[in-house]
This record gives sequence, C-alpha cells and structure tokens, in this order.
Amino acid sequence: MSEDGLHSTLVGEQGPVVVFLHGLFGRGRNFGTAAKALQPDARALLVDLPNHGSSAWTERVDYGEMAAAVARHLRAGVAAEGPVHVVGHSMGGKTAMTLALDHPELVDRLVVEDVSPGGTGEVGEFEHLLGALSRLDLSQVDSLGDADRLLAVEVPQPTLRGFLLQNLRPDRAGDLTWQPNLDLLLRDLATITGDIPHVGGDSSFDGPVLWVAGAESDYVSDEQEPLMRRLFPQTRRVTVKGATHWVHSQKPEVFAQVLRRFLLAP
Repeated sequence: MSEDGLHSTLVGEQGPVVVFLHGLFGRGRNFGTAAKALQPDARALLVDLPNHGSSAWTERVDYGEMAAAVARHLRAGVAAEGPVHVVGHSMGGKTAMTLALDHPELVDRLVVEDVSPGGTGEVGEFEHLLGALSRLDLSQVDSLGDADRLLAVEVPQPTLRGFLLQNLRPDRAGDLTWQPNLDLLLRDLATITGDIPHVGGDSSFDGPVLWVAGAESDYVSDEQEPLMRRLFPQTRRVTVKGATHWVHSQKPEVFAQVLRRFLLAP
C-alpha cells in the first residue's frame, strides 16, 4: 500500500497507461481480463479504491476525497510524466468522472462504464447485498464453501455470490474477514448511489469521453444525456447488447474491443 492509502497493481511493460477503477464490492483485479486484452499495446493500473480490497479504510465515502486520493496516487506514479487514460465502472465511474473534472491535467481519455453523473436514488439492491454480507456469521465459517452455502439463503445467484465472496480473506490469525468496510459502505450508500459533486456546478471536462452501457441496464438513460454532455461535451455512447450493469465481466471480448478502439486509436 502506498502512502496515500491506495493499493494498485501495474500490468504490462509498455505503451500508454490505462487506469481502472472498480465499482462497489469490487477490487482492481476485477479488470484483469481487460488489462491482459490491452497488452502488449498498453499498460494497466488496477486500483483498489478506498474501503475495498487492500486499500485503507476511511471515515466516510466522498467522491471528491476518493478522486483526490486517486490523483495523489497517479501523480506519484504512472502520471508523473503526463496524463493517463481512465476507465471507471459504477462507483469507480463516478470517481473517474470526479477525477476528470477536478484534476483534468491527469486524464487523457475517459471511459465510464454503465453509470451516470446523476444519482438514481435506488439503494434497495445494494442495501440488501451489504446487509446479507454483514449478517453472515463468520464465526460459523471455516471456508469459502461454508460462506457460499450460508450466503445462498439471501443471495441465490451463484455468479453474484462468487463476486461478493472474493472480498472474504483470511486475516493474520487465519480467520476469514471482510476486506471492504461494510458498515461504512452501508451507512453512506446514499452517497455512493447519489450525484457526483459537480452536478449542480459549471465544471466541464473537455477531453474525449466514452460511455459504455449495458443494453439490459437502466443506469445510463436518455434523460441523463443532457447532464452527461454538459459536464463532458465530447461524450460518445456505446450500448452493448446482452449486458446488464457489469459489461466488462459479461461481455469481456466486446468490452476489450471497445476499449482498444477508443483508447488506443491514433
């Protein structure tokens, strides 16, 4: 972990840097497939955002503070000599938008995956999932298999359970514990699903921006497009058929192709 409290992994040896910012319940390595697909033409920095993965916990969730932490991390590392490309999904997408608006000198091209700058006000599904993880009695869990069996009562979808259980890791004593700060994330869920800080302001980012939406998701809507274009005038939209909110994991080949065309084009 670096001095700014963030953990990251650099993948690849040459080419421009693409910084990946994950969503709620995620971690940097969720973008490992996309990172490999960009090689050997680009490097990828896989970042664990605050309160997730191996990064430090904080006192609150705040997109401005998260973007500032990422900015410090980039300035001290891969962006020391110039701007980088940034890809953000969901919560990471809002962090990436805030980063581009607050620190435009660090961002060359921006990709936002299935999230809008304006909040949806919908916390029900995420509240249920955070609650399900918090209610899991880890004193009764000796293995990931035990956790999977117990969590299935509240989360019947195997793929979703697998995604959530990636966050269960042994501590120094060997006991399983959650890496994300579940209590904080549940408390500040309205902030996570709410507006980015600039919705009511007059800031804008003038660099190229690509929105990648899932055709079976409603997080990027026509109603949000005027706000998207006010904040990000050079906005383009791509909708991926057969994908819901997790485009990068459901349609990895299409997602990688979209990234290559947008980020690595001359």
